Amino acid sequence: MTPRFLSPQEPNEAGSPELGEPAILAVGRLRKPHGIKGEILMDVVTDFPERLKPGVWLLVGPNQQRLKIRSVRWHDRSMLVAFSGYKTPEEIGEFRNMEVYVPVEDRAPLEEDEYYHHQIIGLKVFTEEEKPIGTVREILETGSNDVLVVHPESGADVLIPFIESTILEIDLGKGFIRMQMLPGLLPEE
Repeated sequence: MTPRFLSPQEPNEAGSPELGEPAILAVGRLRKPHGIKGEILMDVVTDFPERLKPGVWLLVGPNQQRLKIRSVRWHDRSMLVAFSGYKTPEEIGEFRNMEVYVPVEDRAPLEEDEYYHHQIIGLKVFTEEEKPIGTVREILETGSNDVLVVHPESGADVLIPFIESTILEIDLGKGFIRMQMLPGLLPEE
């Protein structure tokens, strides 16, 4: 099975409970108030939108203010969210253009061979022969498959397709990925 990444995350300043593990994960971005009942449009960036339901607590904005979801409903490709205690557009408007997070301990559990981006970014990448290639610094989502952007000790970044046929081993505990290199991926030596 090809590894899948879920819930891509932007780096945050929240600190980490353990090396490489963020304290919070982004699930959306609030845009603007909608209607007269205190709802606000939210762009959803989680692969688990079904977990955003009434009664769930979210962290909003740079100060991570705790807000409890009062109601949610889909509106085109966005979600309309109402929070307890905010009943007018003026009240909810203070959260316009703010990020929405969940604590990492509330994240959805993953299946085998599924990873969050933050788990892969920062891992060392080695060839089948244990030759170091570099460190994963970014993951590109191309539609057909994800691509690792690997930063070597020197030289230009290396783009490596993250597909089943190239992955030999992923060890999050030891911090590495061992991959079979397809011809032409690495610069000539």
